[in-house]
Amino acid sequence: MAKPAQGAKYRGSIHDFPGFDPNQDAEALYTAMKGFGSDKEAILDIITSRSNRQRQEVCQSYKSLYGKDLIAALKYELTGKFERLIVGLMRPPAYCDAKEIKDSISGIGTDEKCLIEILASRTNEQMHQLVAAYKDAYERDLEADIIGDTSGHFQKMLVVLLQGTREEDDVVSEDLVQQDVQDLYEAGELKWGTDEAQFIYILGNRSKQHLRLVFDEYLKTTGKPIEASIRGELSGDFEKLMLAVVKCIRSTPEYFAERLFKAMKGLGTRDNTLIRIMVSRSELDMLDIREIFRTKYEKSLYSMIKNDTSGEYKKTLLKLCGGDDDAAGQFFPEAAQVAYQMWELSAVARVELKGTVRPANDFNPDADAKALRKAMKGLGTDEDTIIDIITHRSNAQRQQIRQTFKSHFGRDLMTDLKSEISGDLARLILGLMMPPAHYDAKQLKKAMEGAGTDEKALIEILATRTNAEIRAINEAYKEDYHKSLEDALSSDTSGHFRRILISLATGNREEGGENLDQAREDAQVAAEILEIADTPSGDKTSLETRFMTILCTRSYPHLRRVFQEFIKMSNYDVEHTIKKEMSGDVRDAFVAIVQSVKNKPLFFADKLYKSMKGAGTDEKTLTRIMVSRSEIDLLNIRREFIEKYDKSLHQAIEGDTSGDFLKALLALCGGED
Repeated sequence: MAKPAQGAKYRGSIHDFPGFDPNQDAEALYTAMKGFGSDKEAILDIITSRSNRQRQEVCQSYKSLYGKDLIAALKYELTGKFERLIVGLMRPPAYCDAKEIKDSISGIGTDEKCLIEILASRTNEQMHQLVAAYKDAYERDLEADIIGDTSGHFQKMLVVLLQGTREEDDVVSEDLVQQDVQDLYEAGELKWGTDEAQFIYILGNRSKQHLRLVFDEYLKTTGKPIEASIRGELSGDFEKLMLAVVKCIRSTPEYFAERLFKAMKGLGTRDNTLIRIMVSRSELDMLDIREIFRTKYEKSLYSMIKNDTSGEYKKTLLKLCGGDDDAAGQFFPEAAQVAYQMWELSAVARVELKGTVRPANDFNPDADAKALRKAMKGLGTDEDTIIDIITHRSNAQRQQIRQTFKSHFGRDLMTDLKSEISGDLARLILGLMMPPAHYDAKQLKKAMEGAGTDEKALIEILATRTNAEIRAINEAYKEDYHKSLEDALSSDTSGHFRRILISLATGNREEGGENLDQAREDAQVAAEILEIADTPSGDKTSLETRFMTILCTRSYPHLRRVFQEFIKMSNYDVEHTIKKEMSGDVRDAFVAIVQSVKNKPLFFADKLYKSMKGAGTDEKTLTRIMVSRSEIDLLNIRREFIEKYDKSLHQAIEGDTSGDFLKALLALCGGED
């Protein structure tokens, strides 16, 4: 069993079995495999209840007692995924890694994801053991085999990692940190082309502690996380490898939590990945992985395995998992630290927001107006021309086209478009033709008219718009519907939810920086209203009003500090606590505000994903976001989408829509990531 570092707490889920008797276990396994069929329950119970060191002793006893190889016997008796999982547990960790790498580079093609996962995450000692195990098991040199099966910068970085020579000194030189930041910046962002050798040398050799400081300073110096620069400067398997290295430097358990989630989400399960991680981390950091998994994905690793697998395979995986963490809002130290780092990253990052639709070069409103008239004149409609012009002009240019169209033809372009196109395409094109504030005003009006209210649309718009955008929406609403937005909200909503929406609709959010003393006071109010604080300092109604005021009127930089102070004070994350302690539309509104403060493009990426997942598509939400964000931050949303969901927004739209609506959406999307 792997030993924790001096003074460190053991974080594996598998422990030495008390009262261990290898001969007794060998006999029990022999009995379980004797005769017709096998007692799989007995096999998995013994093997998952023993540490790897104890399993090696059982193997030795089995051979001494029966003259047979236990792994060979298990392979003969078991089949499929269950067999791969049990046999993986029976091998010493280094030999298990060696087998995975051998399989990944044997035959036609290479499993680059497996190579990346193992070589990016192992310690120096584990790497040395892996090289020795590979040599012993296959009588081949691992470095030579990897060189023979890979190429380019990807190959060079793999070879560097394989040496197992990463610095391990915890004493960090501030001067060297600054030098490395400058070298990375000059090798990528400031250089025409990229000096990959600098990235390889620094990320492949510096200590973890040193690199964490480098990443922090890089963000402060450039306004970009190192991951963003890697995505912009590198490509292909080399890019994926370097991103994996960065993730493991930041938090190896978080890297594996993400790998496990991606192995089980969506249709089908990547069983090889699931088996490899559950086996390799069960005696290292499975408890940390579980905690972070619960934090990031709002469900326990245990419950996801339970819902995604079956039979003895499932039972074995659940034993390795070691427990169910489905206690919403509850945080462990490692998970609380990750949540704090997320807010820290949000507070420091200076991300440049970019839309996908920009003003057209050589814009000619006269030519566009004539082309649109021609596309709609006579029998049939040329939808391709309409889509091409409208999705490739900025909103300001579209307003010029509308004016020119009326001047030339004495006709209203919007009216003509309504008569020529229909359905989802019409909603999208007509939305693009409206000025943004009038479009948002219309979406709010539609959310409140008729039977029932679309609370999600109200929340999405009012929780995410800037003060200037909110003020413009108020003016547009009054102009278009001869009623104030506040009056409309008052008559269509009620209670605390109405108060939240009206507060947001005033557009009076503070726009300054943070105030640390005030942030601590605000965090205390949050802790009291969410029933975490030990001693409430006011009556419930007063606290609710103060909490609403904090979330609806404090500046984004200040709120980020409030949420960090909340974690330090309580060991809880405010978003998860709101989800646990509150309910209904009030909960949804507060969660939307918190998510928008943390990372607004990610908030919209999540909304887009949910609008297209499962049976049926929520075309209204899809259209509303694609129209409203196309000139603001849709490029950032695309990046967050592929990072979180492991597929591009372009691919999601392509798989979930069709026809001219699909063409228009893809034109707005602006490209394939």
